[in-house]
Amino acid sequence: MLENIGGKIWNLLSRFIIFMVNLLLTPFHKKLSDEQAESFLQFCKFALVGVSNTLVSMGINFCILFMCGQFGWFTSEEKYQAFLGNTVAFFLSVLWSFYWNNRFVFKEEEGQKRVWWKTLIKTYFAYAFTGLVLSNIISWLCIDKWGINKYIAVLINLVIAVPINYVLNKFWAYGQKKTDDKTEES
Repeated sequence: MLENIGGKIWNLLSRFIIFMVNLLLTPFHKKLSDEQAESFLQFCKFALVGVSNTLVSMGINFCILFMCGQFGWFTSEEKYQAFLGNTVAFFLSVLWSFYWNNRFVFKEEEGQKRVWWKTLIKTYFAYAFTGLVLSNIISWLCIDKWGINKYIAVLINLVIAVPINYVLNKFWAYGQKKTDDKTEES
């Protein structure tokens, strides 16, 4: 029942989103095709999962930091508390993201099959690449090389990393292969 209500809310919201995008495209005499609208809505779902992922990550991180303070863990070096919080938050929030992307964003279609644990591992690699490697390179370039304000660098990071993460997840981590009767399932 709850899923049905969520589906109705998403249906209403998605119609509104496509209406607004098409309204913004009207001065250019453009309109999204059904396929473009579907792809755009999939990206919007991915972004919603990303927002929830960020909130989960922050919540876990804050809880770990609080527990370290309460129980006296790593009190001599606060950087270890932050490292523990970041590490636990990363692993659990990517797991959260995997669950919701698998269920809500990149659903298996009829005749398609993927192995969940392979997808999970690829998801961790995709998030590690964009969240750790790419974001640090972008931050270094923006702040150290180009003199951009660190807060603006965070926004630039998001504008670059989120679409790359989406593409990595869509075509690599959740990339689906057609199955046939002769193929064995793993």
